[in-house]
Amino acid sequence: MNTTPTQLGTRFVRAGLRLFILGLFMCLGMISHYLIGARYDNGAAFLTNVSVWFGCPWTLSTAVVLLGAIGMIAIGGAYATLGRASSVAETRSLERLAFHLCTWSLVAIFLTGFVGYFFVDAYARGFYYVPIKGPKNFWLLEQLACVMLFLAGVFMVSSGVKRMGQAAAA
Repeated sequence: MNTTPTQLGTRFVRAGLRLFILGLFMCLGMISHYLIGARYDNGAAFLTNVSVWFGCPWTLSTAVVLLGAIGMIAIGGAYATLGRASSVAETRSLERLAFHLCTWSLVAIFLTGFVGYFFVDAYARGFYYVPIKGPKNFWLLEQLACVMLFLAGVFMVSSGVKRMGQAAAA
């Protein structure tokens, strides 16, 4: 499938905007968490480590989705701009794959970090606050894997941006 840089850039921007809206939805979960309060007796562990991240389990995944979405919008803008300024007529398959990798890794961080929290909490009640290290580490490693996939996508797409930048400068 032939895709021009401008077309791919538009896809990145559109997906980034949709994922940004998903991140805003995730913010509602954080706000409701703070309004309702923690269900568990946090005790001394909470008082020695009171932070926004410790206070709400979705802070990490929400930040990754929001920042990742902004990054996708920036990548899309670079593709659209450099695609018009350079002689590059079509994108490579690795760049198109990077789009899917970036998009689905941010959806996966929502599923593992936000929705997945409830599944892990059903298995190990209060794992996040007590903390119960096994389930907490499992939950965090799932999110780390999603972030690594997103970064791999960004790395793959950066070669296309570099290639178009060089073509535009020539």
